[in-house]
Amino acid sequence: MNWRKKGSTLEIYPPVEFNFKECLAYLGRSEQENMHQIKDGSLYKLVKLDGEILLLKIGSDSEAILVKFPMGAPSILMIEKVASYIWEWFDLDQELGIFYKVARKDKILKDIVPKYYGLRIIGISDLFEAVAWAIMGQQINLTFAYTLKRRLVEQFGESYTIDGSTYWLFPESTTIAALEVDELRKLQFTVRKAEYIIGIAKAMVNGELSKELLLQKEDYQQIQKFLMSFRGIGAWTADYVQMRCLHDPSAFPIADVGLHQALMRQLGMERKPTVDEIKEMAENWEGWQAYATFYLWRSLYE
Repeated sequence: MNWRKKGSTLEIYPPVEFNFKECLAYLGRSEQENMHQIKDGSLYKLVKLDGEILLLKIGSDSEAILVKFPMGAPSILMIEKVASYIWEWFDLDQELGIFYKVARKDKILKDIVPKYYGLRIIGISDLFEAVAWAIMGQQINLTFAYTLKRRLVEQFGESYTIDGSTYWLFPESTTIAALEVDELRKLQFTVRKAEYIIGIAKAMVNGELSKELLLQKEDYQQIQKFLMSFRGIGAWTADYVQMRCLHDPSAFPIADVGLHQALMRQLGMERKPTVDEIKEMAENWEGWQAYATFYLWRSLYE
């Protein structure tokens, strides 16, 4: 991780294969998103690090990601934590050059990847948020999933208002664990999704599930098996969490509807591909299935 503090600004120097504008385009794909805001080319995000709430204003120049602190400058120790948070959020440890070599030789990816060069998998650093968001998105369209998230966040999350704009934090697991199913039903969650999300929150509060526990597992299969032992987490959800929260580039949500739609569009298919067909298409993506999926998702927002 390469960063420095210059005046009141945190400067983070990403790898060459990074394009802030492409990441911003992905983050701006839904007007219903309330976990961040985009204004005049800058990204605003409220975060809580070690119990301290900070509003980040994130922009870029030709060399660096530039972070300002509208709520006031934090300590140098906290600035370092912010740098680590952003480094992980934008998945800057991944050697994307290797993925690009793979993509150039792949008939599906070779035309997509150059369009979105520098796009990174935008993470969801908090495990509870990642799992809850994945559960919200199960078997419904993305628009309604965003509606559910907005209602959940605005009902149970913390917020901070400055200059007429309100910024939100995702509800903590301790808050959701204390809820009854009916309280989520009022927000139009199904009984089952309400039970799943409250159950996951309770598991995290009880120490049965945590990001640290997952990272202690030896490999993808062990993490997958462990995640799927919790009610409400199937293969798709587990892969999505490994992709967005744990930054595993080999995670592959092969049953994802968006992936199927993107493949249909790229290949001019009139029906969605079967799982076996997708496995065959993805043979060249080994180790980079998550990035192939993410770039295919991006191709849907043209």
